[in-house]
Amino acid sequence: MTAPTGAPWRGQAHHLLTRAVTYADSVLDAVTPQLLSRPTPCHAWDLRMLLEHAEESLAILHEGVTACQIAASPALAPAHPASHASSAAAPVSVFRQCAAALLHASAQADGDLPVTIEGHPMPLDCLRTAGALEIAVHAWDISQSCGQRLPIPDEAAADLLAQVRLLVPRLGRHPLFAAPALAPPRSTSSDHLTAYLGRPVRTKDSFVRASAADQPDSVT
Repeated sequence: MTAPTGAPWRGQAHHLLTRAVTYADSVLDAVTPQLLSRPTPCHAWDLRMLLEHAEESLAILHEGVTACQIAASPALAPAHPASHASSAAAPVSVFRQCAAALLHASAQADGDLPVTIEGHPMPLDCLRTAGALEIAVHAWDISQSCGQRLPIPDEAAADLLAQVRLLVPRLGRHPLFAAPALAPPRSTSSDHLTAYLGRPVRTKDSFVRASAADQPDSVT
């Protein structure tokens, strides 16, 4: 899942989006049908629900890149019909198709046009960066749920960490994100990024949290 050969270069934000999708692609190899009911770091969501939410987010990002507007905010939680088939192939395939379509659209988009979100303009590169954050952190969630625990690559995590406080401030983040968790000494950029977004940091023996709460609030 890479930008098409010969596509116009759209700068560091598109490159960051590409790296996030590449990381997600590696994580998805760990998803199996037996794991779809596993809990995730996103409170009250199992793995299937998280995959569905990620697919919805990719579709919304694609709308923003291609139409230069996003009509409405995504729902806080995806639907979880009991009739869904047990196979993991379908949600993984849809995720990959949506991610590839997003990268293709991003590579071709006119970076000078703003994206309008509910009447408010946003630079396209800001949307690309927000998309990279959404994809990378939910890929990390998926990896934790599968027991793979593949960290976000250091360079991509460091670049996202430099932008995350602008996209997700400490105040006014509930209920989309829990309060920042603690990152122990010598944590990686991946640890610092996910901890800031309310995910517990796994040490050798336990999780490190900002508080004694058993579960973080909803994190999307």
